[in-house]
Amino acid sequence: MKIFARISWLFATTIIFASLVLMIFTYYLIPRPYARKMAAWLLRITLFFSVEIKGEEDPNAQMFLINHQSDLDIGVIETITSKDLAWVAKKELFNVPFFGLALKFPEDISVERESKTSLIKLLKAAKNRLDKKRVITMFPEGTRSTTGKILPFKSGAKVIADKYKLCVQPIVLMQTSKYYNIKQFYYKPGRIKAIFLDSFIAQRDDENWLVDIREKMQKVYDDELANNPSHR
Repeated sequence: MKIFARISWLFATTIIFASLVLMIFTYYLIPRPYARKMAAWLLRITLFFSVEIKGEEDPNAQMFLINHQSDLDIGVIETITSKDLAWVAKKELFNVPFFGLALKFPEDISVERESKTSLIKLLKAAKNRLDKKRVITMFPEGTRSTTGKILPFKSGAKVIADKYKLCVQPIVLMQTSKYYNIKQFYYKPGRIKAIFLDSFIAQRDDENWLVDIREKMQKVYDDELANNPSHR
């Protein structure tokens, strides 16, 4: 079984790499964001996973906040919305050979966590993407969590949302690491659930909204896990 699991993981990883190649080589040939959407759909169809959607996407959403468990997460989100997403990621990922092109070409936003000037650059880049009618899309935990516990959120999401009074919509992804886990070299096809929560307008005077949203997302995750055995 372990050998079969490794072969399945290698197959899935190859497909993920192929989807990145497709996106990079077609980016300047077709209008944005269709190169990335096409690559995400290739990933979803070839890896035989489907997505069940609960709740409704707010057509006025300007920022998506999503819990992060797996390398499948970006592909899932790209296939459930037609919006042109501007992903926020740490600068180190932009410097990874080849993979960095998949972030640089679509003009995603890099974050330098230890830089004193990073906040100014982040706000400037966010304003540029918002002016282009793109949706700022973040994994506010800053890294993957495969334990089922949503990690504390980084402050960057609140800084951007408060500054521009954005319409923020949280999205909860259920158990994506159950289907693809790069650390355990594991993959299996399945049905992933994405839950759109109610959107809201960020208010700077509400100092706790980011913490409150994390707690709400965790409750939604826990309730879904408790009431739906298929996620376990």
